[in-house]
Amino acid sequence: MNLKPASFQYESKTETGILLGDAVREKSRYSDYWELTKPRLSMLSVITAIVGYLAALPVREPGVLASLIFGTSLAAGGAAALNQWMERVADAKMVRTQGRPIPSGMVTPEAALIFGLILCLAGDVLLFAGVNLLAALLALVTQVAYLLAYTPLKKHTPWCLEVGAIPGALPPLIGWAAAESGISTLGWILFAILLFWQIPHFMALAWTYRKDYARAGFPMGSVIDPSGNRIARQSFLFTLLLFVGSMMPALLGFTTMFYTVLAMVTGTWFLLAATRFLFSNDREWAARKLFLASIAYLPILLGGLVLDRLLLV
Repeated sequence: MNLKPASFQYESKTETGILLGDAVREKSRYSDYWELTKPRLSMLSVITAIVGYLAALPVREPGVLASLIFGTSLAAGGAAALNQWMERVADAKMVRTQGRPIPSGMVTPEAALIFGLILCLAGDVLLFAGVNLLAALLALVTQVAYLLAYTPLKKHTPWCLEVGAIPGALPPLIGWAAAESGISTLGWILFAILLFWQIPHFMALAWTYRKDYARAGFPMGSVIDPSGNRIARQSFLFTLLLFVGSMMPALLGFTTMFYTVLAMVTGTWFLLAATRFLFSNDREWAARKLFLASIAYLPILLGGLVLDRLLLV
C-alpha cells in the first residue's frame, strides 16, 4: 500500500523531472563545446602528429608522447573553435554548417572565443613544457597560418585551399620534432604527403558543397568554375604529386619493399579516382568516389609507413 500523500508523489516527480532536465542540458552544453573543436578534423592532426613521432624511430619516451597527444589535441581543438568563431556569419548561411554551436545559438560567440583562446594557449604551453620548444613553435605556426591566412582568404580567393593545406600538413612535423628535436628528410616527406593529399580531398568536398559555398560567399574553385574542370585538373595534378611524394621514402632508402608495394598500389588506386573525377560526365558521383578514396588512402599509407619503420627497417 502506498502511504505517501499524492502531493508528495507529485513533488517528487517534478523534482526528478527538473534534475533530469538539468542533466540533459548539462550534457548538451558539453556536447556543444566538444563540437566547437571539430573533433574529426582535430583528430586527424593528432594522428598525423603521432605518425611523425613513431616514424622518426628514436628512443621512445611515454611522457613525451602523452604530452604530444594532449598538447596537439588542445592546440588543434582551440584553433577549430576560433575558426568557427571567425566564420560564424558564413556558417549561418550554409545548410551544412547551420547546426554548428554558434549559428544554432547553443554557444555564444564570446564564450566560443574565450574557449578557443584557452585551448590554444594550453596546448602550446603543454607542448613547450612536456615536449620541446620546436614542437610548441610548430603548433603556434599551425594556428597562425590556419586562423590568420587560410580562414580570411576563404572569402577572397580560390587559392585558399592550397594555403590551408600548409597548416594541415604541419602536425607530422610537430611529432617529428617531439622525437628528434629537429626535422630530418623523412619528416619533410611526410609534410609533403599531407600537403598534396589535402588538395584532392578538399576539392572533392568543395564540388559536393559548391552551392553552400556560393551561398556563403566563398569563391571556391567549384563556385567560380561551374563546369568543375578547374578543380578536377588541380585534384589530378596534386594526386600525381602525392604519388611521387609517397614513393620518396622507398627511393631514398627509408623503407622496405613492403611500403614500396603498398605505396604503389594505393597511390595508383587514388590516382585512378582523381582521373575519373577529371574525365567523368557525372562529376557528382566521381567527387564522392574521390572523397571516399582519399579517406581510405591516408590511414592505409601512413599506417603502412609506421609499420614498416617500426617492425621492418
